[in-house]
Amino acid sequence: MALLLLIITPLVAALASLGVRRTIVRFEIIASLAAVVESVAAILIAEQVVWRDHYDFGNFSSVDALGTIVMLTVAVVDLAATFYSIGYLREEVRKKIIGFRRVKQFFILLHLFLLAMFFAIVTVNPIMMWIAIEATTLSTAFLISFYNKPSAMEAAWKYLIINSIGLLFGFFGTLLFLTPARNLTAGTLVDWHTLSANAAFLDPMLTKMAFIFVLIGYGTKTGLAPMHTWLPDAHSKAPSPISALLSGALLNVALLAIVRFKIITDAVIAAPFSQNLLIVFGIASVLISAFIILAQKNYKRLFAYSSIEHMGIITLGIGFGGLGTFAALLHMIYHSLAKPVLFFSAGNVLLKYGSTKIANVRGVLSSLPTTGLILLLGFLAITGMPPFGMFITEVSILSAGIASHPVVVSCVLVLLALVFIGFLRHIVAMTLSREAEPTPAGELNYLTTMPAVFLLVLFIGAGLYLPGPIKSLVISAASSIH
Repeated sequence: MALLLLIITPLVAALASLGVRRTIVRFEIIASLAAVVESVAAILIAEQVVWRDHYDFGNFSSVDALGTIVMLTVAVVDLAATFYSIGYLREEVRKKIIGFRRVKQFFILLHLFLLAMFFAIVTVNPIMMWIAIEATTLSTAFLISFYNKPSAMEAAWKYLIINSIGLLFGFFGTLLFLTPARNLTAGTLVDWHTLSANAAFLDPMLTKMAFIFVLIGYGTKTGLAPMHTWLPDAHSKAPSPISALLSGALLNVALLAIVRFKIITDAVIAAPFSQNLLIVFGIASVLISAFIILAQKNYKRLFAYSSIEHMGIITLGIGFGGLGTFAALLHMIYHSLAKPVLFFSAGNVLLKYGSTKIANVRGVLSSLPTTGLILLLGFLAITGMPPFGMFITEVSILSAGIASHPVVVSCVLVLLALVFIGFLRHIVAMTLSREAEPTPAGELNYLTTMPAVFLLVLFIGAGLYLPGPIKSLVISAASSIH
């Protein structure tokens, strides 16, 4: 029942928002209630998975430990982003940047975006998962072009075209997996369990080809280099709460698809094949993002390239296997909590200063004291400084790979140092430098700061103490991957 509630709620919220004709407050009430219900449903499902290893609803929906972790990250980021959206859009309406029609469009597309992500997580059929992830592309394309500026329209088209082409590769790879399995199980629905059960009968060469197509296809959506080119434009042009959802939620859903197919591939052929491919894409992602972060001039693009870096680190962890897989899943959780904090802060800075250029932003700590402090803490968290949880996960991932891939690990260490230096330069300049003409001090409203505080508290708390049920889910999920 909770699983049905998780899927129905965003659909009902979208339809209810479609029927609103007058006051913006109604959108806010609908969105708030939907986010709370979705979070409660996700927690109830997670509780069942902890006790029973999986949660099923009929023959078409099922959630295991791996899916539960991704589902919880989406639900938590959804809750914070929804309340932040309310405060953020209030400021934009007050400044006459947008009006009633734009607010309505925003919330309807937000609910459809969440519906697609939750459906992709819970469906047992790979084709339906592909359809749901493709649906996230369609719903978010309009959110990226939300402000109708030429640069935003260009980013939306780039996002739409690159991701659609990438997902076509993913679809072809999915068909290569499903066709032999369908011949073996005529008349039944081919799901993840069916693929696993018939892995011994799948052709190894065909499976290799299929996984390469899947990795390129869904890797495009995950933001892995060199298929990442859409991500900095899209994340920098979308409204800040959407940027938070793109980085903190959607990338995980796309990665989930890759991991699902990796499990099947490893059951057909030796694990090193998929692991080596993941390591190659992982190191490429960290390499490209590190050098661009160092010279970045736009703070929203800075945070977007950081997402590419961290998806590369997670991919490396899964590629290394063993402890690396466990640490990679933890890192995914930490990244989902920390990255929205930075994008929420970026939204506040944009509303205050009216620019996304780093050179135009100075003295954030004095003009936006709470946001400035959150931005500093978010910088330390996302760059893996101790005592934050990402320090432990990054060390664990590198420890898992040092014996088998010492050159890769050495390169990653140097690249992580470059990322820290780049972030340090930019964030210190934005927060601690003095303004030529001081901006009046004062936060925008409590809804633009409290969601970031909420996620930051969760992030710090999870780094200091990982609750037993979450640890159990991560261990179970990691054991299913390798």
